[in-house]
Amino acid sequence: MSTYQGKNSNTASTKRGFYLLPNLLTSAALFSGFYAIIAAFQGNYQKAAIGILIAGIFDGLDGRVARLTNTTSRFGVEYDSLSDLIAFGVAPGLLAYAWGLQAYGRLGWIAAFLYVGTTALRLARFNTLSASSSNKAYFLGLPCPSAAAMVASSVLICHHFGIYGPVKHVFVLAMIYILSFLMVSTVRYFSFKEFPWFQRHPFSSMVGVILAIAIIAMEPKITLFLLVSAYVVSGPAIITIKFLKKPIAKLKNRKEPSNIRSTTHGK
Repeated sequence: MSTYQGKNSNTASTKRGFYLLPNLLTSAALFSGFYAIIAAFQGNYQKAAIGILIAGIFDGLDGRVARLTNTTSRFGVEYDSLSDLIAFGVAPGLLAYAWGLQAYGRLGWIAAFLYVGTTALRLARFNTLSASSSNKAYFLGLPCPSAAAMVASSVLICHHFGIYGPVKHVFVLAMIYILSFLMVSTVRYFSFKEFPWFQRHPFSSMVGVILAIAIIAMEPKITLFLLVSAYVVSGPAIITIKFLKKPIAKLKNRKEPSNIRSTTHGK
């Protein structure tokens, strides 16, 4: 009897530990976002940017750990969304305002508020659609961690080239408005959740990941900025390519019937 009860207590404590781990990772992401806000207020823009990027790492881990340990819950989903709003909405919005929007006055703080507001809308739409959608290969709209990484990597790339203090450049203002629009748009972005190649070629995937880490480690600020920029541009680029292909496909369809008629007439 005592042995059986001991086994049950060990199993229960193990399950509690599994349920606790994803929420601890979410709390770490929330703390990183909060630290980024404090650093932005203090003028430590590089530390704020690093805090946002670290929050992105923890945010990527908590969901995967929850799925691997089969401890996904409604509480975890809601807690993760609230953490994302702070880490990827409020933190990058305030960082962008303190670093590159403050000099624009009303236009600057409106841009910062728009960024925070669209992040909240993006998260609400994601939570609503994820329960009913079966397509896990694409995100509808730019994911807010990617938008936050774009803001953070822009700060780091400027720091790399010796621009440490607040900047006044129209690129920052335009970037915030564009990121805000992309988050609530219907532009599709690849999610990397369903990628059969990784499952079919595990060794090659591992080598590719190690190679990617080595490349990023050589020039992390430049490489990270280029990778995030490429992902942000990938959604509109795919739409543009599809739009350009439509006239070509129509021309091919028009030419095919004429070729068929001429061949029949020759026979």
